[in-house]
Amino acid sequence: MKKLLSVILVLLLFSVSGYSQVSSWKIAGEKITTKWAADVNPQNPLPEYPRPQMVRQEWLNLNGLWDYAITPSNEAKPKTFQGKILIPFATESALSGVGRPVGPDNILWYRTRFTLPKSYRNKHVLLHFGAVDWASEIFINGMKIGSHQGGYDPFYFDITELIEGNGQQLLEVRVSDPVDKGPQPRGKQVLKPGGIWYTSVTGIWQTVWLEAVPASYISSIKQIPDIDRQVLMADVRVENPASGDIIRISVWDGEKLILEKDAASSAGIIIPVNEPKLWSPENPFLYNLRIALVRKGKVTDEVRSYFAMRKISLRADENGVLRMMLNNKYVFQYGPLDQGWWPDGLYTAPTDEALLFDIVKTREMGFNTIRKHVKVEPARWYYHCDKTGMLVWQDMPSGDLGGGQWNTRPGMEGGSDKVRTEASERIYRTEWNAIINYLYNYPCIVVWVPFNEAWGQFKSVEITRWTMQKDPSRLVNCASGGNFHEVGHILDLHNYPGPVMAKPEVFGSKQALVLGEFGGLGLPLEGHTWLDKNNWGYRTFQNADTLFTTYSGYLDQISRFIRRGLSAAIYTQTTDVEIECNGLMTYDRKVIKIPEKQLAAAARKMYDAAKKVVVK
Repeated sequence: MKKLLSVILVLLLFSVSGYSQVSSWKIAGEKITTKWAADVNPQNPLPEYPRPQMVRQEWLNLNGLWDYAITPSNEAKPKTFQGKILIPFATESALSGVGRPVGPDNILWYRTRFTLPKSYRNKHVLLHFGAVDWASEIFINGMKIGSHQGGYDPFYFDITELIEGNGQQLLEVRVSDPVDKGPQPRGKQVLKPGGIWYTSVTGIWQTVWLEAVPASYISSIKQIPDIDRQVLMADVRVENPASGDIIRISVWDGEKLILEKDAASSAGIIIPVNEPKLWSPENPFLYNLRIALVRKGKVTDEVRSYFAMRKISLRADENGVLRMMLNNKYVFQYGPLDQGWWPDGLYTAPTDEALLFDIVKTREMGFNTIRKHVKVEPARWYYHCDKTGMLVWQDMPSGDLGGGQWNTRPGMEGGSDKVRTEASERIYRTEWNAIINYLYNYPCIVVWVPFNEAWGQFKSVEITRWTMQKDPSRLVNCASGGNFHEVGHILDLHNYPGPVMAKPEVFGSKQALVLGEFGGLGLPLEGHTWLDKNNWGYRTFQNADTLFTTYSGYLDQISRFIRRGLSAAIYTQTTDVEIECNGLMTYDRKVIKIPEKQLAAAARKMYDAAKKVVVK
């Protein structure tokens, strides 16, 4: 009886302690929130597996309530912490429970404890961070394990040697972020938000997690589909390989095995995919892929992935104008400019359902493309695009703005690139390389965009050629909106509010012609705005009917441009963001300003115009 009472007492104490931690968290501030904010579980936020392109069964999610402190940058590690923060939401966000900035003169500290499952014993333990903005140092049980710079790419450390016993382990993270006071990529984050510039995001903003692996394990996969040769080319990286190791790859159509192949080398593996099912917005078919490390006939490590057979290229039409091709067919690409911001989570969607919602609604509105604007998303966003059949243009997050001259029209004189410091150049190159490596395998991505509107644009020709060489399987849009150079696959004009296009007879035989931004038609709706007043749009309307009339008229103009040589167009934008009310949806996603079917019907005339284009 005494033993039973002791067990009950322990359970009660644990329950009360857990409840106390949860009850200490609440949404910070009084700004608008999405409907998914109510679904956030502070004991288990964002529980989904964070790396769909390389899945292992054994993993441990570390998201949840951690200790945090904000201290001046010249002070040592704090002995006491200031409260609880909900990971993986940035300190400035409402869902973090903190809702306050850190700033360039302070340091953000995190602390949490975890206990490894028994199954992790005698294995290597890898600690993963989805993204931390911007510079981080990681400590395990008081010892520094490593550091990382870059706000948009995932990273990990092998922490095996610093694990102490079988009990609780201490994890601490130190973060600094200069925001717009530094040269690093930061997208639209600023210390003083306004107009098209938004609240800063500091610290951890994607899932933190652990996985257990053997001493020799698969650490990365690189996939390149070739629909013309009907093969998938793969490079598999193995940590601590041994002589005689075999890479076993199996390809699946759903649960049906269609091919299994053993390779003695992990590099340059060619996998035949006969009569491939091609991936497209209309049919986003994905093959399942399993990669195993086999040693002496025994599978010692295995990961699951997927791939798509699809091709993006250029080809001239009957008038000699280059067109953007998908699977050797001309497909007009039409999408919104997608900032990827949330009123409650800022850079981080409150739930995976919310992350998917924007993509699904974009499809229902008649778009087949998304331009991910100066931001990089968690891996699950690209996975949802792959599954949904959404083409993606991926921007490099901008930084180190100013200093160059913006040439807004091709052929005009006066444009010049910014001269960056050596350190600034190094930061850009390192992070752009890491971002491309991170996103390389996602078939949804069809265009890389190194620069936007001369925001920190430097050495354009060199950077663009490097990007083309880094990934020859995709198109590269050197400078969306200028400063223009005759390099890369695409010539991309911006114009607000109405559409324009470059002269096809002058530029169309050199680069594909696209309209990378237009629209910005604003409609602030009371009760759904970031501020009660002083909201902003490129052109503001009083009701949805007049907004749609203008929008539909713009698409009529684009339909005529398609016949002349336009390959793609990007409308600003998916949602309102803070005081910028240019969205087709409100910032809280609670109102879609124009019915989806009405928007889709308007877009259909552009796709119909594209069907009449004859490509050689």
